[in-house]
Amino acid sequence: MPEPILNDISHRRYNPLRGSWVLVSPHRTKRPWQGQEEAATDTTLPVYDPSCYLCPGNRRAAGDVNPQYESTLVFVNDYSAVKEVQADYKSADTDGSLSSLFLQAESVTGKCYVVTFSPSHNLTLADLTLSAILLVIKTWTDLYNAHLSPSSPLVNAAAPTTLPPSTGRDRTIRPNAQYRYMQIFENKGAAMGCSNPHPHGQIWTTTSLPEEPAIELEQFIKYHREQGGCHMLEDYAKLEIETAERVVYQNGGFVALCPWWATWPFEVLIIARQHRRALTDLLLEEKEQLAEIMAEVTRRYDNLFETQFPYSMGLHQAPLEGSELEIECSYFHIHFYPPLLRSATVRKFLVGYEMMAEPQRDITPEQAAERLRGSGGVLYRKKMEEPL
Repeated sequence: MPEPILNDISHRRYNPLRGSWVLVSPHRTKRPWQGQEEAATDTTLPVYDPSCYLCPGNRRAAGDVNPQYESTLVFVNDYSAVKEVQADYKSADTDGSLSSLFLQAESVTGKCYVVTFSPSHNLTLADLTLSAILLVIKTWTDLYNAHLSPSSPLVNAAAPTTLPPSTGRDRTIRPNAQYRYMQIFENKGAAMGCSNPHPHGQIWTTTSLPEEPAIELEQFIKYHREQGGCHMLEDYAKLEIETAERVVYQNGGFVALCPWWATWPFEVLIIARQHRRALTDLLLEEKEQLAEIMAEVTRRYDNLFETQFPYSMGLHQAPLEGSELEIECSYFHIHFYPPLLRSATVRKFLVGYEMMAEPQRDITPEQAAERLRGSGGVLYRKKMEEPL
């Protein structure tokens, strides 16, 4: 339990995942202006959009035609951020010159995928049934397992992949090289740069270990060594469940909470309650529990301001290739970073002090969790569809 004084004074909170700090200014929520009140938004989209490059049977930007799929669809991104095949490069770093100190670069190869969550153009994760979300999780798991290094300790836990055979350009879904990391994520809403409302996410695999998961993994290893083999997020989940103050929802396998160190107003962290290194480790029951808690989080988001709540969501888990220590210390969790602050149209920006000094927030994580706990129940737009 935080000291009551922290509800009134500006203070900093420590983020053990990054070894960094965030400034909290709860007194600023007492300002007279609190943002305009928005009416419930009823965004009506068709089940099928003939101009959408993700709908079944439609032609994509590169000319390939989507199959008449019925659940999820996976294909190589037509505009991948990394090339699969290219010249190798690494800056010379042995001559002691200023160029070698400051102008460093290295080539990165990989493969980027798009994963649709449903053939229906007008749905989101908040709308999907638990069985439909479970299919998304299984698709993520199959792709992750298909890219695992043969030397990874996770291979023994990985079920044979059930990726369907593909044709044409999409035959490259199966990797032809060993990548270091796989980042699974979703950008939902125009506010997060998503130009297509069709429910989908992305998967980027790279030969490098990206900065954010690398920082977390370093902190996990440090905690594991200093705390006698314990896992940081397993201990943290126990603490949060005991206090319950920042918990939004929990079930037998996972807990969703607004972390003590949250930067975004309604930031949520989903943590496996027991040590799970990656999707590969999850039993079927745990995947079902993960589907349930993802549905709870996304539905509460939409209900909070009665809008299609934007966010960036990403899975962090064990690298595809790594040392035994790296794999053992990895811990499966999901970040939700939503920008909305006071209403459906008032958003938070990381600018000024936050760019030049450190992140800052007004509403406390405890207040955010309380509001999200109170936003459960039936999805607001389903209520709007009910006859008067």
